[in-house]
Amino acid sequence: MKKAENVKEFVERIDATKKINPKDLSSDQDLTIAIMNLISIEEHLVFSGAKTGKNSFFDLIEQVREMRKNLMQKIIPSYEGEVWCISKHLLASSMRLMEVGTKQQSLKHPEEAYKLFNQAYDLYCLFWGLNMNMIDVSDVKWIEDKSADVNAVCEHLEQTGTQPAESEPQTGAFGKMKSFVRKAVDCCIE
Repeated sequence: MKKAENVKEFVERIDATKKINPKDLSSDQDLTIAIMNLISIEEHLVFSGAKTGKNSFFDLIEQVREMRKNLMQKIIPSYEGEVWCISKHLLASSMRLMEVGTKQQSLKHPEEAYKLFNQAYDLYCLFWGLNMNMIDVSDVKWIEDKSADVNAVCEHLEQTGTQPAESEPQTGAFGKMKSFVRKAVDCCIE
C-alpha cells in the first residue's frame, strides 16, 4: 500500500477500511457529527437563556455537556495537555464553518461556500490527525511574544495613514486584548 501523502488522505483511507457499507459514514464519524451537534446545542442553550432571561435553558446545559463528554471519551479515551479542548474546538469550528457554508450556498455564493466547506473538512481532518497521533506535538513550543512588534508595525501604519485609528480607547486587560487583536488583524490583512 502506498504511503499517505497527508493527514487528509490518511483519514480517508482509515475511514474506508472501517466502513461496512461504503455508502454509510463510519461509526466514529457518525459519533463526531453527534458530538458537533451537542456542542452546538450547548451554545444555543446559553444564547437562548441569555436572550429570554429564562434560567431553565441554562439548567439543561449540564446534562447536554455530560452526554457530550461521555461520547467524546469514546473517541478520545486518552489525551495529553490540551488535546481534549483542542479536539472539542476543532469539531465545533468545523461544524460552524459547515453551517456558514450552507448559508453562503443558499445566498447563491457557491465559491465562498466551497471554500468554507473545504476549511471545515481541513479542521475535521486535523481533529482526526491529532487524535490518531498522526501529528507530532512533541516539538510544539511557545513562541516569543511579539505583541510589541505588532503594535510598532500598526503604529507605523496609523502614522502613515494606511490604517484608520481606533475610534474608542481600550482600557483594562480585556479591552487591551481586544485592541491588540483588532490591530493585529487589521494590519495583517493582505
